[in-house]
Amino acid sequence: MKKQNQYKRVTNLSDISAHDEDHKLWNRRSFLQTIGLAGGVGIGLGGFGISALASAHLSMSFGGNNDRILVLIRLKGGNDGLNMIVPVFDYGTYKANRPTIAINQSDLIGLDNNNMFAMPKSMAQLKPMWDKGAMKIINSCGYPDHNLSHFTSSDIWNSANENIQQDQNKSGWLGRYLLNRNPDYLTNLPEVPGAIKVSSGSSITFQNPDRIDLAVNFNTPEKLIDVAEKGFIFDTFNLPDDCYYGEQVGYLRSILNITYKYAPNIKKAYSNSSNVVNYSNNELSRQLAIVARLIKGKLGTKLYMVTLDGFDTHENQNVNHPKLMNTISSAISEFYSDLESGDIANEVLSMTFSEFGRRIRENEGGTDHGTAAPVMLFGPALEGHDILGKNPDLNNVDAAGNLKFDTDFRSIYATLLESWLCIDAASVDDILGDSYERIPQLGLDCLNVNSVETTLIQSIKHKAKLNGNGSSIIEYTLSRPGMVEVDILTIMGQKITNLVHEYQSEGLHEAVFINQNIGLSGAIYVYRIKSGRSIVSGKFVVVN
Repeated sequence: MKKQNQYKRVTNLSDISAHDEDHKLWNRRSFLQTIGLAGGVGIGLGGFGISALASAHLSMSFGGNNDRILVLIRLKGGNDGLNMIVPVFDYGTYKANRPTIAINQSDLIGLDNNNMFAMPKSMAQLKPMWDKGAMKIINSCGYPDHNLSHFTSSDIWNSANENIQQDQNKSGWLGRYLLNRNPDYLTNLPEVPGAIKVSSGSSITFQNPDRIDLAVNFNTPEKLIDVAEKGFIFDTFNLPDDCYYGEQVGYLRSILNITYKYAPNIKKAYSNSSNVVNYSNNELSRQLAIVARLIKGKLGTKLYMVTLDGFDTHENQNVNHPKLMNTISSAISEFYSDLESGDIANEVLSMTFSEFGRRIRENEGGTDHGTAAPVMLFGPALEGHDILGKNPDLNNVDAAGNLKFDTDFRSIYATLLESWLCIDAASVDDILGDSYERIPQLGLDCLNVNSVETTLIQSIKHKAKLNGNGSSIIEYTLSRPGMVEVDILTIMGQKITNLVHEYQSEGLHEAVFINQNIGLSGAIYVYRIKSGRSIVSGKFVVVN
């Protein structure tokens, strides 16, 4: 018999040891990613963190010829959706399950004429957006056999892959989107990053299959400006005397220096704009204020992610959750007011998400890990307010007493990719690994967008593997015949040798690279395969 949810580390407050271990693992990965040891390249300096693919070619136009921007608002810790969008239609059952943490009806703001749903008065600043038709809610979002681990469920939402634990491919859904639009990501540095994360270092959303983060990750614009003004940051000449250690330090410093080539354009966009709204002094408002300046300064980046932490409300929820709801409400309201001043609010769509909801029944002053929860979307492009998805049924629950999901969260992703970022349906299904139902009720479309689609592009599946004699084999499969080039480069983009330059048939091919002491054993190198308009690349380790 299959062990049910074997990767769920904790479901309630009594599992405190497992819960703490889950958080330790989560924080450990965040630390490794920050210093660049978990697949990406990064560094933290005095409150400033920046990470990026060391040598990426990411075009400024990722979804066709349009200016649309997507902002993901991550609610880290597992948001209690029932206390955010309150099911007034079944208030008795809601109150009975939450005798001390249920929000009193006098403290609710109605959202619909039928008095079905309401949000707490702590979210009052969002009511004008709702009234203007710039906010929609999708209820009962989740996925089958929901995982209740912070770590795993976050990865599932960020990858759109419910088998992420077992799958060797740890890429994120928007990492695959970036690669789908621009397969040549290891040969030339872009003028602007394809994606920017603010305080979201542990998210795998923008990772490629090699676990390299394709997004720039930073915390404060002041440190970013400081880096841009200084230019050259790390000394690659005065290295430690130890030969091996010194060369490795120089290698890492060189990669880090490349990441700072993003800084001047980010600094320019930030400096060329300003916030005309007085943002609140909270974590999310400060992040969105940065994003607003980069958007208004015409940086050109289409994808952003911000994060608000603190949603793991096992206890003291009556104090903590209303504060978080107020933070969300004020930050998003301020963000769109700021964008409206620059007449670009119509181009920006935002979406909240969290790794899971909370249990229906309260524990001692809080709620345990749950399953389905609502997702909120914001932006004038929605052209109307609405509450979509199946109403949460507080009586028809799963074996653990949790809500059953109705809308697969990947249906939301599919709709955003096709109807907001304007890529073709086949590419959407390829990115998400399956075909998911679209949600036309969101009211998004690409009818007035000049979306540039590419057709008949050579598809190249590829991987590197080590041969028994120490050589490396670059294995690749062509979807159609064509002229093929296979090159080997350093991680800095310098060409070492050409392995293939010939016309090849469709199907499986191999190119063998024999190391001739070109570098240190264990050093990372890059292979690049070109055929027609397609360019793919990957990394491998040289063994002497």
